[in-house]
Amino acid sequence: MKPITIGVAGGSGSGKTTVAQKVLERVGFERVAYIPHDAYYKDADQIAPAQHAQVNFDHPDALDNDLLIEHLLALQAGQAIRMPVYDFKTDRRMTETRVIEPQPVVLLEGILIFADRRLRDLMDVKIFVDTDPDLRLIRRLQRDIDERGRSVSSVIAQYLRTVRPMHLEFVEPSKRYADVIIPEGGFNEVAIDMVAARLRSLAEAAEEIPSRKGERHV
Repeated sequence: MKPITIGVAGGSGSGKTTVAQKVLERVGFERVAYIPHDAYYKDADQIAPAQHAQVNFDHPDALDNDLLIEHLLALQAGQAIRMPVYDFKTDRRMTETRVIEPQPVVLLEGILIFADRRLRDLMDVKIFVDTDPDLRLIRRLQRDIDERGRSVSSVIAQYLRTVRPMHLEFVEPSKRYADVIIPEGGFNEVAIDMVAARLRSLAEAAEEIPSRKGERHV
């Protein structure tokens, strides 16, 4: 049976990763193939270090959607993939890859996953995490400083130069494609529980079908 493909989108710092992780916990890690869109950033290895600050990583063109679509189709066909591993401190893909096995649920998470119609057409359920801009900025500051080794001034400069304009041009408009909108991000336990319960029931139903096919009736 074709797996259920779920998309979780939202602005940078909206809490979409937290929502995705909580859904994973409730549905069961063993049932979900988790695909972060961030892993599919194009390799900036050919860009001079002095020009890295000028690259617009918040534009859809910065992501390798062709490879992502190839991988999603493979997972939906029951085939394992080798997902890229991206290093945000150097803006480069690592040499190693991560093997992702096919599962009853495929969960795709990222800022711009609803901006590409080809990706949207591969999703069964689209969830948008909606959070106030001031909270998103604070969370991005904390993440980029703590996890990606960036300075306060560089994070703010990038936010003003690309993050906010691209959010208004691509991310916010893509909300209209969502089937479900979750306000307050990972703090909205009620919405997360409802989504997870539905996905868990669908995953359990999908797991039962192979066993039923093998049953003999006399």
